Formats: sequence, structure tokens, C-alpha cells
Amino acid sequence: MSLLVTGIGELTTHDDELGTLRDAAVVVDGDRIAWVGPASRAPAADERIDAAGRAVIPGFVDSHAHLVFAGDRAAEFAARMAGEPYTGGGIRTTVAATRAATDDQLRAAAGRLVGEMLRQGTTTVEIKSGYGLSVDEEARCLRIAAELTAETTLLGAHVVPAEYQDRPDDYVALVAGPMLDAAAPYAKWVDVFCERGAFDGDQARTILTAGAKAGLGLRIHANQLTAGPGVRLAVELGAASADHCTHLSDADVDALAGSDTVATLLPGAEFSTRSPYPDARRLLDAGAVVALATDCNPGSSYTSSMPFCVALAVREMGLSPAEALWAATAGGARALRRDDLGVVRPGARADLVLLDAPSFLHLAYRPGVPLISAVLHDGVPT
Repeated sequence: MSLLVTGIGELTTHDDELGTLRDAAVVVDGDRIAWVGPASRAPAADERIDAAGRAVIPGFVDSHAHLVFAGDRAAEFAARMAGEPYTGGGIRTTVAATRAATDDQLRAAAGRLVGEMLRQGTTTVEIKSGYGLSVDEEARCLRIAAELTAETTLLGAHVVPAEYQDRPDDYVALVAGPMLDAAAPYAKWVDVFCERGAFDGDQARTILTAGAKAGLGLRIHANQLTAGPGVRLAVELGAASADHCTHLSDADVDALAGSDTVATLLPGAEFSTRSPYPDARRLLDAGAVVALATDCNPGSSYTSSMPFCVALAVREMGLSPAEALWAATAGGARALRRDDLGVVRPGARADLVLLDAPSFLHLAYRPGVPLISAVLHDGVPT
């Protein structure tokens, strides 16, 4: 069945040739966009939706999320708001709860978050493991994640679990060997938290190199809490994305600007940990590609809202509303090395978001307001 979405007051396409269209229409055929142009010239279709002057944008592409877990860490959040610093140490609390949960409990919790995201306009989400930290548990978490998205990431190198606390190199060997073998059938990507208190540059290199040999794409948590080797390691190894990018040297910025590695920024984490925000303006002005994502997780960024992250990026990180929207859609697609997402043009996936607003500017202009009127995901209204 074909579907005509017409009466679009402002259509953001992120296509260089189409640009931003007024009084526009989109024709969807199955799960793909078939036609884009002026409403007055739209071809006939089997069904019709009248946007009634609303703005339409591509579906948000959330390229960094940790959704398979059990429990919460609300008490940890309250302690941080009272002045305790964030160190990442609470990850082990979630590991214990996740290991104790059943498959159905994990599936229901992750599915609830994916549903929240969809209602807020996110039509593609990457989901990491990282709260199992054993061979069987990481494979289990990824198997559940793969039921919800094609963009799944092995993050067995999140932190060193308690049972390996005195043998971190043995754990690195486990991740790069048996864990990778068990998880690879369910994973598209491999990731490492390269940070003080987690994994150093050499350990990250070992795991990422093994993942690449197994055919997985590379991602890395880089330079979140301190300056370190993560960003330049990501660029050296050809990673699709270096995520967080909060503490950057001039050499880090130059490396990103001269590479295909996307700097994925996660302002929800800075909001929730009272940490300095990354300087998105510095990255863009240097020529780096920037994406925005939620980092949805129970410890440091328990938000599923890409509109919230767009507003934060405009208010706190130096992006214009147009740059923030691009980063949250086309930028996220770049971070996943997808050219069929984050854009409205013939052949792209039919992921559209109708806003209860005349312009996408309202995403930042009216923070916290539920502006999502309707979502088409793979051509299906939700």
C-alpha cells in the first residue's frame, strides 16, 4: 500500500538537492520513500495523511543507548545531585541486577524503553550490551537486543567485573576471545569504555582489533571523564564513532576532523552527572562530523528523549537548532554508517516525524513540551 503525507508546512529533508521544502508532500511505498516534492504535484496514493501545516522531520537516529538492563539507580542520581562525583562505579550495581533478571524481564524493560523512544520520534536505536559482563550474560543481552534493533553492540568491555578485579588482563582476554565468539552472532558492532577506571588504550586496542577480525564494526567510549587515548585510537582503527568526546586536545579535534570517525555527543550524560558539556561548536568549526544520542542508561543518562538532547545541544553546546537536528538524525545515521536513515529522499527508509509545530525550531524553542504528533516507522503510522 502506498501512502501520501501531504499538507506539510515545513519539510526538513537533509538532502542537499531537495533542501527544506514548504507546502510539501511525501509518498511512501512500503517501507521506503517513493517521492518528495510540492504538495500541488504529488502523485496519487492508496491512503492519505493530511499534516495540516505541521512540520515534518526525518525520524531521530539514536546511535548510542544501553537498554538491556534490570533495576535502576535513582539513589545514585540523588547522591550526585547532593554533590557526589560521577565515577562510573555504579555500573556493577546494574550488572548484579541484570544477571538476576529473567529473559522476559529484560525483554519487557528494553521493549518499554524502545516504545518510549518511538513515541518521541526515534525510529532507529543502537543498543549495547555491557551489563552482563560474562560470556553467557553478554550473549543473552545481545540476543534480546537483536529482537529490537539491527544495530546491536557488544560492550563486554564496559568495566572489569568484580570477579576479575585483580585480573583485568584475564578479563580483556575473555572479552577478545570466548565472549566475542559467543556474542558475534547477535552483534553488528563492538565497543570499549576507554577511560580511567575502565580500560586503557592498550586493552581497548586488543578488544577492538579482535572485534574487527571477527567482522564487527568499531565504536568506542572516548574521553568522557578525562583526556586520554580513546579518540585518537578510534581514528587510527577506523571506528565509525567516538562517543562522549568531552575532554579533547587540539590533536584529538584535528584527528576527528581529518577522519570518517563521527564524534557522537551525549548531553544527557553531562546533564545527569553535572559534568562539563562537550564543545560541539569547536568540533564543527574544525570540520568534524557530529552526532547526538541519548546514552540512555540507568546510571548516568536515564533519558530516552532525543528532543531533550537536541534542546541541550542548542542551549549548552553551541549548536544552532538546524545543526542539532542534523546531528540527531543524519549525524546518527553517519555514526551507524547508514545512508538510508536520517534523510527524506526517494529510496530512504520511510521514517517520518510529524511535529505539533510549524517548524523544527520548536524542538529547541519549546524544551520539554511533547511536540511529536505522529510517527511513521518503516512506512507504518504508530
